[in-house]
Amino acid sequence: MLIDSTSLSETVDAVHAAHFEGRPLDAAERRDTARWIAARQGLAGAYAETFAGFPAERSKGIALFTGERITSASARHILGEEASRALRVLAVRDPVVTGALAAADEGLLRSLARAAADPRTTNPGLFCCGKCSVGLWRNLLAGGLDRRDERLRRGASHLRSARDREHGWKRFPFWYTVLALSEMDSRDAKAELTHAAPALERAAARSASTLYACRRRNLAERVLKRL
Repeated sequence: MLIDSTSLSETVDAVHAAHFEGRPLDAAERRDTARWIAARQGLAGAYAETFAGFPAERSKGIALFTGERITSASARHILGEEASRALRVLAVRDPVVTGALAAADEGLLRSLARAAADPRTTNPGLFCCGKCSVGLWRNLLAGGLDRRDERLRRGASHLRSARDREHGWKRFPFWYTVLALSEMDSRDAKAELTHAAPALERAAARSASTLYACRRRNLAERVLKRL
């Protein structure tokens, strides 16, 4: 069962786990889960009319699919992006689900428009901070929002200037960023994954016993096979 009745982030995580693992879901499970997520749209605490986490998620934060913990406004924003992505992954044709997703898109696009109006904003592929930018990319990669190719291209190209000496990126959570880059098909994305390769090789060689360690090793192995 995908639905965790006390946690939007855990429910979204279960959807993404099935997708990541290539595990098929039957139509009834997809429909019920999509409707459950859609019912969180616009509730108190939702970021920009997206999907609201429960009180504990808003106060304590959430874990990303790759295990990094995110708190405060970033958690609300990323959960909205990830819930939108989950609905796209579930691909349920239902007017309630479609309407909720459209309302979430409208709210996020208004936020992007406000950010673009700031004269300090020069890159449409970035939003607010590194972790929130990756959340945006994940939604774009699933088919959400607008200017998909431009935003992804400009976002990935920015990472070169953010590289650190640990084969990651300043201000960008390493594994969450690798997860997004692994779905991009561009020279910039491949260049950043090549930059990250030494860290990925170390992860692929380590034993993994926890949920997130297993996901990270699996992700590292997948990326290294592509390079």
